[in-house]
Amino acid sequence: MSFPDLTPALLAAMPQLRGRLVAHQPLANFTWFRTGGLAQALFNPSDEDDLGYFLKHLPADVPVTLIGAGSNLIIRDGGVAGVVIRLGGKAFTEITLEDHHHIRAGAAAPDVKVARAAADAGIAGLSFFRGIPGCIGGALRMNAGAHSGETTDVLIEARGIDRQGKPHIFRHADMGFSYRHSSVPADIIFTQALFQGRPGNPADILAEMDEITAAREAAQPIKEKTGGSTFKNPPDQKAWQLIDAAGCRGLVVGDAQVSEMHCNFLINRGQATAADLEGLGEDVRRRVKEKSGIELQWEIKRIGVHAAAGDI
Repeated sequence: MSFPDLTPALLAAMPQLRGRLVAHQPLANFTWFRTGGLAQALFNPSDEDDLGYFLKHLPADVPVTLIGAGSNLIIRDGGVAGVVIRLGGKAFTEITLEDHHHIRAGAAAPDVKVARAAADAGIAGLSFFRGIPGCIGGALRMNAGAHSGETTDVLIEARGIDRQGKPHIFRHADMGFSYRHSSVPADIIFTQALFQGRPGNPADILAEMDEITAAREAAQPIKEKTGGSTFKNPPDQKAWQLIDAAGCRGLVVGDAQVSEMHCNFLINRGQATAADLEGLGEDVRRRVKEKSGIELQWEIKRIGVHAAAGDI
């Protein structure tokens, strides 16, 4: 899809902007699936103040979409209208140690690096982040978890900016955490988080992380172009078991495939389009519903517009 260039008007209205704003930026390389179209405009803010300034002066009718590590994301082939915001740089990736076994991390800090920083400092309780292929902002938004740990278990507070450019502090009780969900308003862009750990032995923590890594490598297709778990586990059920029972292991649409190794993972075998991946996921959902009566819910986020009306 072809989008008009928003950037000249936006830059003219924001003379103090310090971040990078570009038009028609390809987004495929920002996702683990390596698929997807263009952003009408892509903004990389310099820091939290720059992000607030941008949002305050952005016209209300321009849509805003945030992307993080791209590990749990399908960007549709027609691209994303409006402004796509991607956090990066030291302001959003810094990890700092504080008193009382606290760790503060920017929203763009990779989960695995937070786990490693905690381990090196002898702070236990955050090892589960080693098993989450994303960044802290996504972990806050979806209460990410793995290996018997969830973000809700360790979060003290999070900081974010709303669509009007105003900063907010969210205490744990404000987050509204549930399984793979936070009830914080959708327009909030998280910028950092403060976590509570506990005293631990670095060698023991690193050994635990090594076990998590080995378990992931043995059970998940992490060396493929994939997006992590595709569907949420229904109550008292495992999504992969429902998918397997419906005969979907190895199922193919275009160049997208249900993983033979772990059938709650989709794989881009090389040339899959976003439409292939999403279409495959919808086919899996249909087959599981026909077989078990259970309607799987997407865990992977899907954004943007389809390249053609018949894509899905």
